[in-house]
Amino acid sequence: MENSGKFHFTSVSDECIKCGKCIPGCTIHLINPDETTSPRGFIDLLGAYERGELELDKNAKDIFESCFLCTHCTDVCPNSLPTDMVIEEVRRDIADTFGIAWFKRAFFLLLRHRRLMDWMMKLGYTFRTCGFQDLPEKGGMTPRFKLPIIKSGRLLPSLGKTSFLNKYPENVPHGGRRRVAIFIGCLANYNYTGIGDSLMEILEELGIDAFIPKEQKCCSAPAYFTGDFYTVETLSKQNIEYFESFIDEVEAIIIPEATCSAMIKHDWEVFFRNRGMDEWAERARKLNEKIFMATEWLAEQTDLAERLAAKGVTMPQSVTYHDACHARKVQGIWQQPRSLLSQNYEIKEMSDPNRCCGFGGVTMQTEKYHLAEAAGKPKAAMIDESGAQIVSAECSACRMQISNSLHQADVDVVFKNPVELIAEALKAEPS
Repeated sequence: MENSGKFHFTSVSDECIKCGKCIPGCTIHLINPDETTSPRGFIDLLGAYERGELELDKNAKDIFESCFLCTHCTDVCPNSLPTDMVIEEVRRDIADTFGIAWFKRAFFLLLRHRRLMDWMMKLGYTFRTCGFQDLPEKGGMTPRFKLPIIKSGRLLPSLGKTSFLNKYPENVPHGGRRRVAIFIGCLANYNYTGIGDSLMEILEELGIDAFIPKEQKCCSAPAYFTGDFYTVETLSKQNIEYFESFIDEVEAIIIPEATCSAMIKHDWEVFFRNRGMDEWAERARKLNEKIFMATEWLAEQTDLAERLAAKGVTMPQSVTYHDACHARKVQGIWQQPRSLLSQNYEIKEMSDPNRCCGFGGVTMQTEKYHLAEAAGKPKAAMIDESGAQIVSAECSACRMQISNSLHQADVDVVFKNPVELIAEALKAEPS
């Protein structure tokens, strides 16, 4: 791995004008109002760390791992400082200093080896009822007893019987006029498999051929947010080389997942630039010209909205839309899913759809779950107050977090990806 020295944190720290504009919406500061765990606090401490004025001890580790990486600070910063990126960089130093927990290393090993992950997921599906109770009405399952790292009573994603990538052939013709590739994401591939099914139904309705690249790997976001840069470099390079082998044969690569899309379209290039690997950064940038979030591409490059309007169907359930951080803040995608859903669903906006749900990554969902739980409570409350029957977001990480937050708060609202709702509207008959 190149660039093994300390990152140039001071260059970012010196540019922070300490205006505090980042603080009111900062996810960790909202639940832990301490200047230390605020964006300008993080930046100041990172500058001190690079100058040798702060030791990277367990206390500093705890502070830097408390950031949710929601990107609110970068979204509102008048100097456009990349606070999330420098936090990601110091987590690499944390991983080098303290090591990575065994269960994370095991998880990242699976992410690097698709066939091993397939085998483990099949095993998990077969024996899931031994340790978990399925709650299909909640969209997940709960542990039957306390498990390592997993709090009893917590709602976790269910496992699909067959993964999306193994369910369909590589080429699925729908008329031959247009052709797109699908990058599905790990949670949609193994857990929320209805997302891929719905996307295939939409493409069939539009007469667009689907190419399902069988050798696609994880986007590497979980490893990036944890500091496992070996896994990030391995997976991103493998994916880039693979995407290049077919990119000229498809109109676009569409991704029904905000975090995967943000990692591929934004973080890969940043990661390689920071390592001085400009050739790989340029290859990542060039691919981005054909990579889109699913609702972004469907709303802007097809007549799907017109088809939905022509159905003349008003679905019985109302929807409140949650803006995933990696969709709205990182990619500016928030109007497109609403424009598609509003053709057939009543949209009931929650009080703050742009507030982070509190997923925060692997560390936040395991060792710091109490922070994720605290951040999820206000989001569950505002979803309940909206009066909608369904909450939607184009992000399975948000789905996992919000579904559990709703379950813990006993709120009777179901979570669905917008492509699932669109596919349901396409199949509905006018009343």
